[in-house]
Amino acid sequence: MTGSDLLPLAVALLIGLSAIGSCIGVAMSGMKLLESCARQPELMERLQGKFFLAAGLTDGAFIIATGIGLWFATANPFAG
Repeated sequence: MTGSDLLPLAVALLIGLSAIGSCIGVAMSGMKLLESCARQPELMERLQGKFFLAAGLTDGAFIIATGIGLWFATANPFAG
């Protein structure tokens, strides 16, 4: 087996694991946002802004990993 035979598996793992991690991260931070807003409702606006910033950065990491995976799938830099 050569390295290019394993490329589809590597791309699938790169995209799949980053998607799972991103979903779990956003879900856990959303859970903590709701919990903290229930405890202190007066801080809801400030907490929402910080949550959306963190969720955007988490999703940005997933989109970058997807782009790199698709780049490797279409233009294989490891092909000899």
